[in-house]
Amino acid sequence: MHADALAVLSGWTPTSPESATARDRTLELLAAGPVAMSREHRAGHVTASALVLDATGTRVLLCLHGKFHRWVQLGGHCEPTDRTLAAAALREATEESGIDGLRIDPVPIDVDIHAVGCQGGSFHHDVRFAVLAPPGAVGAASDESEDLGWFPPDRLPEPLAGGTAKLVPPALAALRRAPLRPVP
Repeated sequence: MHADALAVLSGWTPTSPESATARDRTLELLAAGPVAMSREHRAGHVTASALVLDATGTRVLLCLHGKFHRWVQLGGHCEPTDRTLAAAALREATEESGIDGLRIDPVPIDVDIHAVGCQGGSFHHDVRFAVLAPPGAVGAASDESEDLGWFPPDRLPEPLAGGTAKLVPPALAALRRAPLRPVP
C-alpha cells in the first residue's frame, strides 16, 4: 500500500492550493517508509475517506461521527489487508454505510491533514475519493456513527466537520469526468 500511496500522490494533480500543500506534506511523511501507513506512526499516518454520492449525483451521504459529533464523509485508517488507498476508502465507505456495490474513482479529489487523538496526539493525512452508490441505496449507520443521512450538496447538515463541504465540487467533477469503478 505504501508504494500505491506514493504513486497515486506523486501523479495526482491537486484540486486546490491547500490540497497541493497537503499532498506535498504527505509525500514527505511517506519518506519514512511503510510505517507512515500505520496508526502507530506518531508523526502522522495516511488515512482514506470517501464522499459518497447517490446514483443521480444529487445527494451526498454523510455520517454524524460518534466521537466528535459532527457530520463528515466516511473513512478511516488503512488496514494491512488494503492493497491501495482507493481500496481502503471503498472498504471504509462500505463498512460505515452498510451499502454494497459502491463504485470509486481511483483519482483522489482532495488531501487534508488534521490533528487527531491517535497515539496521544498525531495527524491524519487523509486522501479523499469520490464514491457512487447504486440506484436506490439505503444506508445503515455503523457502530462508529450516531446517524447517517443523504443531503443535497447545497444543504449540508450542521454541525459539519471542517473540510467536508469543499469535497462536493471535486466529487461532482469526478462523477462527470469518469465512470466510477466497482473495485480499485
